[in-house]
Amino acid sequence: MANEPSGDMLGAGLMRELKKRVPDIVFDGIGGPLMESEGMVSLYPMERLSVMGLVEVVKHLPGLLSIRNGLKRHFFASPPNVFIGVDAPDFNLGLEKSLKRNGIPTIHYVSPTVWAWRPGRVKKIRASIDLMLSIFPFEVDFLKSHGIPVNYIGHPLADEIAPDADQMVARRSLNIPSAARVIALLPGSRLSEIEALAATFVETARICLEQAPELRFLVPMVNSKTRAAFESVWQDVAPELDLEVLDGASREAMLSADAVLSASGTATLEALLLKRPMVVAYRLNPLTYWIVKAFNLVKTPYIAMSNLLSGEKVAPEYIQDEATPEALSRALLDMLSSPDKMDYIQSVYNRVHRQLRLDSSAKAADAVLQLLLERT
Repeated sequence: MANEPSGDMLGAGLMRELKKRVPDIVFDGIGGPLMESEGMVSLYPMERLSVMGLVEVVKHLPGLLSIRNGLKRHFFASPPNVFIGVDAPDFNLGLEKSLKRNGIPTIHYVSPTVWAWRPGRVKKIRASIDLMLSIFPFEVDFLKSHGIPVNYIGHPLADEIAPDADQMVARRSLNIPSAARVIALLPGSRLSEIEALAATFVETARICLEQAPELRFLVPMVNSKTRAAFESVWQDVAPELDLEVLDGASREAMLSADAVLSASGTATLEALLLKRPMVVAYRLNPLTYWIVKAFNLVKTPYIAMSNLLSGEKVAPEYIQDEATPEALSRALLDMLSSPDKMDYIQSVYNRVHRQLRLDSSAKAADAVLQLLLERT
C-alpha cells in the first residue's frame, strides 16, 4: 500500500524479492506504475493518496476516508496473509490497526518520523503493527525503546545506486559535455511542491546565470502534470531562461550535475547516494507551517534526510521565508566555488552510503516471510 513515487519504488523492490521466494504470490492494494509492473492489482489510483501538509490533508479528508473504508471492506471480505503499508503513516496506520484487530498480520515499511515530530504516535504504531521495517539506522534504538518490533534493513536506493556511479556516463546519456558546469533543479514530485517552490527555483536560476552565464540547468519532472505546472510557472516568471526540462531522468540529471537544488524529500537522499553536493529548500502552506512552529511539533535539528543521516548540516537548508532566490543562489554559487567543501561533502556521503547498502529489499522480504512463519 503506497501513496507516492518513493513508496512505489520501495514496494516494487519488496514485491520483486517476495516473488523470488514465493513464485505464486498475489498482490493487491494501492500502488503506482512500478508496483503494478510487478503484479500489483491497484484498487485505487495511487495519486489519490498523495497529499501532504496538515491543511491539505483536511481538504482531502472525505476522499481519503472513503478510500480507507473501501479498503477495509475489501480486506475483511478477502483477508490477505499479510498487509504491508509502505510509508504514508497517516493513512496506513489507521488501516493497519483495524486489520490487526481482525487477525491480519500487519507490517509497516518505513518508520514514521516519530523521532522527529508527534512522538505520541508510538502508541498508535504499537497498536497497529506486528513489525516495522526500518530503512534508517538512527531509528532502531528509538523504536525498540518504545516497544515496537523493528528490523533494520537498510535502504533500497543505497543498493540500487552504485557507490562509484559515473558522472560522465550520465552526462553522455543527456548529451552534456564533460566540461560543462551543471545545476539540477528538483522542485518536488507533487503538484503542491511545484506550486510552492517552482517560481523560487526559476528565480534562483536567473540570479545564478547573471553571475555565472556558463551554467546549465536541468529540471527533471516526474510526470506530465508536474512538467506542465513547472513550465507554466517558468513562462510566467522568466521565459527567457534556457532551462532544460526533462521527462523523468531525475537520477541522470542529479548525477550529471555539479550541484543540486532540491525540495526536501527523497530526492535529498538520492542526491546523497549520488555524492552530489546540494542545497535544500522547504516551504509548506503558511497555516501548516504556523501550526508546526506554534506547537513545536518538529523535534529534529535538520529537515533534509541527507543531513539527518550525515549527522551534520553538510547541505544548507532554507525553510519557508528563508527560501529566497537570493539565499539559494548564493549558497549554490558558494558551493560551486569551494572545491574543498565539495570534496568534504562527498566524503561524508560516501560514508553514509556504506551504512545504508545492505541488500534491503531482500532483507525486507525475508523479514516478511519470517513473520508469516512465526504466525503459522
